[in-house]
Amino acid sequence: MKSYRDLIVWQKAIDLVCLTYKLSKKFPSEEIYSLTSQIKRSSISIPSNIAEGYGRNSKNDYIRFLQIASGSLYEFQTQLEIANRLHYCTNEEFEKIDTLSHEIEKMLSSLIWKLRKN
Repeated sequence: MKSYRDLIVWQKAIDLVCLTYKLSKKFPSEEIYSLTSQIKRSSISIPSNIAEGYGRNSKNDYIRFLQIASGSLYEFQTQLEIANRLHYCTNEEFEKIDTLSHEIEKMLSSLIWKLRKN
């Protein structure tokens, strides 16, 4: 692997960010400084921490940044759930992004486990 860009989990996390930006455009304008901002920041944090951890010179640092990415993902999932309950998105939009987030969650868990094992 030559770059963090080769990681499928990073690629899927970038897809999640793009979907989140498209979705959050539909949120009410009064949410611009609250939920809209929060959900964007938490989504961006996921691939950013994967990339930063990959660039570190230590396996332990890499694992730590992957754990931070996981935390950001859980934060994102919570915010997505709130947006869904407030009817800021359709069930179809929610399911698409939620399914992708759980896929990323499994991939991050697997990557952390494999790094710890080695």
